[in-house]
Amino acid sequence: MKNMPIFSERYSKVAVPALKELTKRTNPNAVPKVTKVVINVGVGRASKDPKELDAVVHTIERITGQKPVLTKAHKSIATFKLREGMPIGAMVTLRGPRMRHFIDKLVHAALPRVRDFRGVSPASFGQSGIYTLGLKEHIVFPDIAGDSVEKTHGIAITIVTTARNAAEGKLLLASLGFPFRDTK
Repeated sequence: MKNMPIFSERYSKVAVPALKELTKRTNPNAVPKVTKVVINVGVGRASKDPKELDAVVHTIERITGQKPVLTKAHKSIATFKLREGMPIGAMVTLRGPRMRHFIDKLVHAALPRVRDFRGVSPASFGQSGIYTLGLKEHIVFPDIAGDSVEKTHGIAITIVTTARNAAEGKLLLASLGFPFRDTK
């Protein structure tokens, strides 16, 4: 975890002073911060090919450094040949140093490798400052060797913050280096 200090240093030296001024808060502990990152991959083809779910689990483990949990179907849907309790995806929740390392990797290594990248959408914030980002291909992460991948899959990344609203959440992530696209 070589890049761990980048996030911490940027947060304490850039984000906290900027957020204190913009949110009119004097206590540095009252400014918004990132609490966790949730990475989720749904595999619709897992019912037909269980090896595909194994590949997704291995991919998430390589990207995050943490073993993911399998997500299971809540109800049966006959048209999709899906039964209740059948594994259909994998997810992992990152906190602490692994979360900070993942955010550094996402901002500085993965997002610049996205094809035709013009910035992340500022419209993906929830009312409570939670940001969700979707990547179409998992091979943008430097941990994944592109030539060893048989099938690509998407990844949903949710960044949970203590921001009170979407505007505070955007200020926090922008001060941490997230490249938001202009809304014109």
